Amino acid sequence: MRAIAINGSPRKNWNTGSLLEHALAGAAKDGAETELVHLYDHVFKGCVSCFACKKIGGQSYGRCAVNDGLTSILKKASEADVLILGTPVYFGAETGEMRSFLERFLFPFLTYTPDYASIFPGKLRIGLVYTMNIAEKDLPIYNYDKIFAASQGYLSRIFGNCDLLLSTDTYQFSDYSKYLSTGFDAEAKKKRREEVFPQDCGSAFELGARLTATAKVDVAVP
Repeated sequence: MRAIAINGSPRKNWNTGSLLEHALAGAAKDGAETELVHLYDHVFKGCVSCFACKKIGGQSYGRCAVNDGLTSILKKASEADVLILGTPVYFGAETGEMRSFLERFLFPFLTYTPDYASIFPGKLRIGLVYTMNIAEKDLPIYNYDKIFAASQGYLSRIFGNCDLLLSTDTYQFSDYSKYLSTGFDAEAKKKRREEVFPQDCGSAFELGARLTATAKVDVAVP
């Protein structure tokens, strides 16, 4: 049983990275071998629209043909039992690195058939973790709820499942006085970091354990 987490944040040890570490701890508790991949450690690009993954009978049919720093990560992700993707929200979407990963990871498995059927050959349990500085009540104002639902929908279409975890109103800086951030209440942010974020970490742990337990059932059923 193998669980891999992909960190789409440039900060390894902040909100997103911490949640992914807890998710992997939950997976490990249920017996999974775990690995955390930081996308910003690798040099790669998004989909180049070569369509080699769609060419019938081609040597790259069903997989990304581009060979760069993402190639080995794509292979690991597709061969895992559990995959947990984590990203902060930058300008209303995933980070550029996470978006590039999603393009390269998902597109080869999506077919241009009338129902856009998936040709993913295995069984993979998916978790999708978002962190963001806005409050949960404000998600509809910025259409974040629709954005998250769309990404969850893409993953569910390809893999048949996707569990979503949101961590809202996060702590961005260790010292708000050093940055132009007067739109935030620094003390309220700090209080939430101390009281609510640990609950989010607990939810991430449960996510990793739940996905791993379900993956074990998938493996047991032919």
